[in-house]
Amino acid sequence: MADCSAFAGHELIARGQLRDVALAAKAAWDDGRAKLLIFDDETGRQIEVDFRGGAAEVAAKLTSPPPQRGRPRLGVTSREVTLLPSHWEWLAEQPGGASAALRRLVDAARRGEASRRRDAQEAAHRVLFALAGDLPAFEEANRAFYVSQWDRLEDLTSTWPPDVRSYVLDMIGRVRAFDLDEAR
Repeated sequence: MADCSAFAGHELIARGQLRDVALAAKAAWDDGRAKLLIFDDETGRQIEVDFRGGAAEVAAKLTSPPPQRGRPRLGVTSREVTLLPSHWEWLAEQPGGASAALRRLVDAARRGEASRRRDAQEAAHRVLFALAGDLPAFEEANRAFYVSQWDRLEDLTSTWPPDVRSYVLDMIGRVRAFDLDEAR
């Protein structure tokens, strides 16, 4: 998959790197096309783009990240964690201290296959609701998705606009791949 994809209504208008996709969406915006959505193809999250100004201004806004706390040059963002005193004591005893121990625990949890399947399922869910929530047979297709009735899901989406159907089935295909791996 590309990095991101843009839709104008039910039509896929661009796929690729964010800058290129955002500029294609900006052109659609300038042409008065409604319901523009840009998705991160990995997470299924919508990407907000400020289309005010010219193409150069839109592109410039994409490259200037908002200010962050922590050590942004190292990719570290400071946030708050609330734990019980016994948790803090245990973390303090770990090699490298609390931060290193928490990073190791998070990394171990993220490596789990169930976690990767859940991430793929959440990404597909986001896209499914955003693009197809108003389409015929959506409710049934959504139920089929959550109970892994893949053939039924394909049948239920057969009347959907081709770009929406293709993108949704691509996203769902990542979830289906986990089920196929389990069956082996």
